[in-house]
Amino acid sequence: MKKFLIPFFSFFILLSCSHKKNSDDRNQIIMGFSQIGTESAWRVRNTESILEAARAEGIQVVYDDAQQKQENQLKALRSFIVYQVDVIAFVPIVEDGWDNILREAKDAGIPVIIVDRKIVTSDENLYDAYIGEDGLEEGRKAAQFLVKKFGKEKRSFNIMQVHGTQNSSVEKERTAGFNEIIRKEKKFTIVNDSYGDFIRSRGKEIMDTLIKQNGSFSCNGKKIDIIFSQNDSMTLGILDSLEENGIAPGSDVTVVSIDAEQKSIDALKEKKLNCVVECNPNLGPDLIMLVKRLANLKGVPKVTYITESVFTENDDFSEIEPRGY
Repeated sequence: MKKFLIPFFSFFILLSCSHKKNSDDRNQIIMGFSQIGTESAWRVRNTESILEAARAEGIQVVYDDAQQKQENQLKALRSFIVYQVDVIAFVPIVEDGWDNILREAKDAGIPVIIVDRKIVTSDENLYDAYIGEDGLEEGRKAAQFLVKKFGKEKRSFNIMQVHGTQNSSVEKERTAGFNEIIRKEKKFTIVNDSYGDFIRSRGKEIMDTLIKQNGSFSCNGKKIDIIFSQNDSMTLGILDSLEENGIAPGSDVTVVSIDAEQKSIDALKEKKLNCVVECNPNLGPDLIMLVKRLANLKGVPKVTYITESVFTENDDFSEIEPRGY
């Protein structure tokens, strides 16, 4: 059902007269958009970027917050189909379990765009496009920083990897990209894998538990030298725990994160982080470009990746613009 309407985007060509609209707004595009939640400043900014870009184009949105539950998202997508929106866009919480609803949308003649996270489907023709991050490349960039930083070191390094939501595409891709690079280097060993669901409180909980169980910052008797955390929210929770337990992040342990929220950039400036790989939430304008092309019966690429940077302890911080999220 409609939770609220706000100008948004569409990337489709379905005739708007199929909707039950007044004659004076007959040509306005309506899109159903389901976001996974508001778990971080990054996610909030991601939603804002999309809604702002839609508003600028006079496109209307039926918005739903899935509150981190796939069943909520499936209900929302079904309601979009019943309402006969022009296009459905959603950020999938997990990779699997979307085929049936995508077939329903396709049977209804409603195109679907996957945003930010990817899906696994039996037929890629069930959706029209993906736009968002390249998780594999983000993981590679994180590992490449470590390889460069410790390239001349002769000793070995133990890594703790804090993953995001299990079975989400972004978690899988960041893990695969990171492991692809790091496992080629014999000096690095991953000694701990934990799952923090991309949530700050879980990052802190994981670190508190590890330190409490081991009596020190170690895993199975092996001192942890490096933490690779797959998003800033978990990272900030990890920093809270480390400092509370008398461990100096950035010096006692090397910390690498992904997202580049303002708080993590601030932590980088304070030498509490060593590297932050950007995951750009501001995909609204690029999304609208796809929308316009589809609305004008023009083809669009199946995959569109957003431009992203890497920020490290060696940067000139005066050149880093305020993040806005």
